[in-house]
Amino acid sequence: MSGTRRGRRWVRVWRGAVYLLGSLATGIATLLALPLLCFPRLARPWAEWHRDRAGWLLGKPLAVRPALPATERGAWADAATPRDLLWLPVHAVTGVVLGLPALLCVGNVVVAAIATPLWWAFALEDRPRLFIDIPVTGWATALTLGPLQILLLAALAYLAFPPIARAHARICLAVLSHSAAEALADRVAVLTRTRADVLDAHGAELRRIERDLHDGTQARLVAIAMRLAVARQALSDDPRDEQFLAGLLRDAHEGTEEAMTELRDVIRTVYPPILADRGLAGALTAVTTRCGVPTRLDVGDLDRVPAAMEAVVYFAVAEALTNVARHSHATAAGVRVSRTADRLSVGITDNGSGGADHRLGTGIAGIRRRVLALDGTVDVDSPAGGPTTITLELPCGW
Repeated sequence: MSGTRRGRRWVRVWRGAVYLLGSLATGIATLLALPLLCFPRLARPWAEWHRDRAGWLLGKPLAVRPALPATERGAWADAATPRDLLWLPVHAVTGVVLGLPALLCVGNVVVAAIATPLWWAFALEDRPRLFIDIPVTGWATALTLGPLQILLLAALAYLAFPPIARAHARICLAVLSHSAAEALADRVAVLTRTRADVLDAHGAELRRIERDLHDGTQARLVAIAMRLAVARQALSDDPRDEQFLAGLLRDAHEGTEEAMTELRDVIRTVYPPILADRGLAGALTAVTTRCGVPTRLDVGDLDRVPAAMEAVVYFAVAEALTNVARHSHATAAGVRVSRTADRLSVGITDNGSGGADHRLGTGIAGIRRRVLALDGTVDVDSPAGGPTTITLELPCGW
């Protein structure tokens, strides 16, 4: 057990070394590029990258901050902009001050392990001195004091690197993290925006249903009524004209079937009947089976999922697989659905050409709008050349 703890400690030492050396490099870069970074459009991604580094070191998942407003005035007025700008001088100082010991430590290891024997071998006049300040006067000191220095520096790193790195990470999060009031304000802003999107989407959906019923089902029902009226008139005028009456009734029957089909299509877009009949797992099985690309489905134990959540997942997976079949040039796809406590996770992957962008089409934008309406999150990872992964996270502890 102690060996396992020591192993984890050394992992933290290496992570601390990488973090501190990176902080030193970025601190110098921040100092040199300070005038350029003093604009919200550049300061925000720079600050977000450092937040991610701090979260990685501390092992703390960090909430994604809202994106900057589209206008320049809005970007300067954003609540997080002062913290982003404050982080620039803070990091320029703390990154250099706290990262410099790591550089000196690692540099002395290189000197002890490589440079000292080489300097002695080539008999340079300026004899190097080691970290422990003993002059190298022969092969004995060149080969023995080097490893001794490495041991001393390793012990120093073992003790110092993790707390120093954590100190810098905590400073980073203290400067860049929201206060409780700001976090609440951001949350209200996000919910206000998603509520507006939901209302817009709801209005668009009602208009679409009205249009489908008016242009499709209603038109067919009017035509059926007219045929039946003609048939009734023909029956009263000449009951013996059976062929004409049969044609009218046949047309009316076919029109009724077509109207019923269109009505079922409209109902299916509101809440798919297959969800009520077969549940989410069965509905997703049907969707993946119909996909033009071979798709592997992995559904965990979901327990009871709210109906609204089932509909969102169903439509999101159906839309994503439609995009895969139409645009990705993929030969295989996968859908994974799992539930942990009060979160429902959905992953859709394909091995296609990648490059998916919600700004270039309505498919992913529609998925994002549906998921955000239920306070969920959507992450799209689709580098050029593929693969593409769409991850949905939905709260389902209702």
